Amino acid sequence: MKIPAIAKMPAMSPRHYTTVMVVDDERHLRESLAELFSSVGYQVVEAVDGMEALERLRSTADYPDVILMDLKMPRTNGMDTLKALAAHEATARIPVVIITAFGNSEQTITAMKAGAYDYIVKPFGADEIIDMVRRAVELRKRSVEAEHSQTGLQPERIQAADLIGHHPKMRELYKLIGKVAPTDATVLIMGESGTGKELVAQALHRHSLRATGPLVSVNCAAIPEGLLESELFGHERGAFTGSIRTRPGRLESAEGGTLFLDEIGELPVSLQSKLLRVLQERTLERLGGQGSRHVDFRLIAATNQPLRQRVAEGRFREDLYYRLHVVAIEVPPLRARRSDIPELAEHFLERHRPLGSGKAMAFSEQALHALLLHDYPGNVRELEHLIQRAVVVAQGPLITLDDLPALTGQDEHAGVGPRLRELLELPLDEAVQALERMLVKRALAQAEGNKAEAARLLGIHRTALYTKLKQLGMEEAYLPSSPE
Repeated sequence: MKIPAIAKMPAMSPRHYTTVMVVDDERHLRESLAELFSSVGYQVVEAVDGMEALERLRSTADYPDVILMDLKMPRTNGMDTLKALAAHEATARIPVVIITAFGNSEQTITAMKAGAYDYIVKPFGADEIIDMVRRAVELRKRSVEAEHSQTGLQPERIQAADLIGHHPKMRELYKLIGKVAPTDATVLIMGESGTGKELVAQALHRHSLRATGPLVSVNCAAIPEGLLESELFGHERGAFTGSIRTRPGRLESAEGGTLFLDEIGELPVSLQSKLLRVLQERTLERLGGQGSRHVDFRLIAATNQPLRQRVAEGRFREDLYYRLHVVAIEVPPLRARRSDIPELAEHFLERHRPLGSGKAMAFSEQALHALLLHDYPGNVRELEHLIQRAVVVAQGPLITLDDLPALTGQDEHAGVGPRLRELLELPLDEAVQALERMLVKRALAQAEGNKAEAARLLGIHRTALYTKLKQLGMEEAYLPSSPE
């Protein structure tokens, strides 16, 4: 849906109050949010759907400082409304917070690409949404004060692709992907093996302006050094023994699309200089060739190694490192987002069920406890392999501890404390609550009682930690001599 031209946004509104527009077809939620924001001194404007919101914006020059909007609404839904807002200069800079019951990565990516500032998943706490709106309001003020300046005005944009998870660390990852994807900036993806770096690369390509072009992936560690140069840069007929025909390399194959170089830290130094020259000049020479060929691709690289250390050791060119490190994205290890394990386990169970007898439909409570407690040195890839094996050997409708011998072996021989072993015998709700209490106490101990720092260590927002402390009966928590 298109909205008529809207008057240019004034340089700075003379009013001294903050206005929030709430757009939701659910009357109870809309009125509850209106009451909440009114109680903290905000002016509130309500709209039952996107069409009414656009009509209100069209008829006023006093735009709201932030818009809270549901995605699923009659007449004009949230996604179409976002696109309509982004299409006009006067409304494009209004931060829009999406309210959704589904925090899946694809939906997040699409919303953030359409111009959303952030999103919040139902149910949410009053402190959480107030804090998010306050940050959005600050962004709006900076935007208005800067007028036409583009510095610092790009809203956060969430995103990902086949990545799975709702942990705050993953939500931040989705936002960064959504912010970077539509640009042509070079991206360096960092993370341990098995965290899903290639999925991040795929998400960046899928949501880029080059999405209709090819995504060409090269694992620099998987190709013998003697063949890697030809594989990357191509060769002419007769360039070496056995080269009976001319063959373009992967860099040329990525023309108009994206080149993904996985394990870039394994690229030989001799090829690092050649790659650097291609990135600087956007031309390459095939092996055995005489002339230069123009290339046009976006480069995404990934590594599980500390490239700065390799630079210091003289094993990686510093100038290439800075060429790659334009935008850095770090993928969290699975042990840093344990709350995503059940969802990932269900996903892999569904994926690999056809490999087994078809009987395995769910996890026993003890099996799920064990999955939650494992440290996963191999990250998501290790979890998938565990589930794949369990599906194959399972004899009944439940995957049990007997189907996960790697986890029970870890429990007995790798030093998992008796307190953690006890959790395997508890009902699921009690085990999760006990584990949460242990993790919160440990974070508070590490942060020396500083709740903001403890929240950062836990990967959650400060207000979410306060809510968790109340749920666990730990409002008066003080720093213990040692965590349980």
